[in-house]
Amino acid sequence: MNYSDSELVKLLNKGDVRAFTEIHDRYYGPLYAHAYKRLSNREEVRDLLQDLFVFLWDNRESLHFTGHLSGYLYTAVRNRILNLYKRNKVRSDYIDSLQDFLDNSQPIADEILYEKELTAKIEKEIAALPQQMQIIFLLSRNQHLSHKEIGEKLGISPLTVKKQINNSLKILRSKLGSAFFIFFI
Repeated sequence: MNYSDSELVKLLNKGDVRAFTEIHDRYYGPLYAHAYKRLSNREEVRDLLQDLFVFLWDNRESLHFTGHLSGYLYTAVRNRILNLYKRNKVRSDYIDSLQDFLDNSQPIADEILYEKELTAKIEKEIAALPQQMQIIFLLSRNQHLSHKEIGEKLGISPLTVKKQINNSLKILRSKLGSAFFIFFI
């Protein structure tokens, strides 16, 4: 085809596939080079141009140009590039904001409530242990004393301390289940 741009547009308005193909063949290369200078990503450029030409075909009957077809196409590419920059900026800002939230956020109310309830349940079960076992368990877990240090402090052997801690852990595991492991194991 050897039509002018204005003749191609008139044919395109009537749904002429050959006119559309001629517009595509005539402008795809220069538009690709133009967009690639700004994006430097072949996939983004191809997607952008595909979107442009699909729009051109889908809206062929309602498109009316006051200027040149080339000016319209270059402006459309520029606007799509700017929109892509905006979308990428919004996406990047969102990801940064989400990461900042994840890095700096406090537990939400449900988690805080669950933690308080679990702590109260654990404290209740520890308080229900036999007195000597409870004392040994608390010295081990809260004061971080070794078996030897607990034995010296209470005047019992480190093996007795070890056995009492193991027994207390068995009792607490049986009463608290897997939630127990979050706090003490």
